[in-house]
Amino acid sequence: MRFGTALLGFLLVTIPSSHATEGVILLHGLARTEKSMRAMADALRGAGYTVLNVDYPSRSATVTDLSESVIGQALANPTLAGVKRIHFVTHSMGGILVRSYLTRHEIKNLGRVVMLGPPNQGSEVVDHLGDLSLFSAINGPAGRELGTAVDSLPNRLGPVGFELGVIAGDRSINWINSLMIDGPDDGKVSVVRTRVEGMKDHLVLHVTHPYLMENEQVIAQALHFLREGRFARN
Repeated sequence: MRFGTALLGFLLVTIPSSHATEGVILLHGLARTEKSMRAMADALRGAGYTVLNVDYPSRSATVTDLSESVIGQALANPTLAGVKRIHFVTHSMGGILVRSYLTRHEIKNLGRVVMLGPPNQGSEVVDHLGDLSLFSAINGPAGRELGTAVDSLPNRLGPVGFELGVIAGDRSINWINSLMIDGPDDGKVSVVRTRVEGMKDHLVLHVTHPYLMENEQVIAQALHFLREGRFARN
């Protein structure tokens, strides 16, 4: 039996039903939809969490504007009415939306946050391709903000002040992008650039960027962090 399946099964059995009083907001990445987060949503519901899997037009606006509208509306959603704590699980740019929102707002019942493949220090792919018209057409205003320059949006957000666990991938199925990236990467973001000051835990798994949120090991580890505040090391 694979580690991911075994650990996921263990977590689904042992997480108490009291987690139904805790909510999880899921935020997909750039140019994706809520469909990409459905496996994660199913696992979280199976573990007893109240889940809001948000679909949003990731290519329509800047990171700041998206974070205001998307997270603000999610927090006001009746699905989460009455939950004691609200966690986040995000993929890629979804994590930057959370960081952006929390620089301007306090969520009093904020729980833990798990980010999957976040460009917390930007991506060299944006450095190389961000000025191309095709890149802009595919990725929109937010995509162009995710470079690695000191003054890029991710790098201006500063350290995090919440319980954060980051899962990075070190397998790429996009060798063209990987040629632009220094060090181990997932085809979009280097492992080192997923890190951010203030995070509580960081884990590297041999998974590629587009499928992080569907991978059994990743899902199991996300569940573990929400419950324990750390990733499982054995």
